[in-house]
Amino acid sequence: MLKTKGIVIREMKYRDTSKIITIYTEDRGKISVMARGANNPKSKLIGVTQVFTLSDFQFNSGRNFYFISQADIVDSFYSIREDIERVIYGYYILELVDKSISVEQENKNIYGLLEKSLEVLSELNDDFLKFIIAYEIKFISFLGYKPYLEGCVNCNSKEAKEIRFSIEKGGILCENCFSQDQYSQPMSGKIYDLMVKLLYAKLDELESIDSEDSDLDILHDIIVKYILVNIDRKKFNSLQLLEGLNVQNS
Repeated sequence: MLKTKGIVIREMKYRDTSKIITIYTEDRGKISVMARGANNPKSKLIGVTQVFTLSDFQFNSGRNFYFISQADIVDSFYSIREDIERVIYGYYILELVDKSISVEQENKNIYGLLEKSLEVLSELNDDFLKFIIAYEIKFISFLGYKPYLEGCVNCNSKEAKEIRFSIEKGGILCENCFSQDQYSQPMSGKIYDLMVKLLYAKLDELESIDSEDSDLDILHDIIVKYILVNIDRKKFNSLQLLEGLNVQNS
């Protein structure tokens, strides 16, 4: 029997009354769980098998799946479901974890980041893009691909007058090394400073960081490309939903 905290990051209907859910756990990483009868209106598992929900679980191990023997909700993060922007950014946070991490790959830093991000998101009313960039930079760093920002990633020069961000090399390039990556992304000093601040700031202490929407858009584009390259993916479905929402609101 396995006892651990975990957050439901994906759910899929299985036959008429059951679900297969994916849970990111504190002690075992990402696992697939069979929730028998969870789609039955009278089931005690309805709440604990919904996405975003954090619970204390007890699992029995089967041949292909874990099976829930007991579960108690710690936090449903229900308020995320009450706002369309929270929902879409929330699904993006879950999709990042689901698509980036292999089964049963434990990473307590990412688990802690995931739990904290849902806690902050559940109370967020604005500055969603600033929040999600801070989450993305921390996430990819905890995954082992922390961008090198202390100097030029190629020559380590700290006296650069102009810089670009190299997705291929994973850090900034000085003007003398631009030729090392012809696809490197332009980056102003202001966007560089914003990136550093968001990397090290706490998720619930972002209000003091000044930012302009145009700079956030550029930085977000760079970080998403950097993440996709390092996890060997082409896109995030939840970000396409967000782009559609932004077009609708504009």
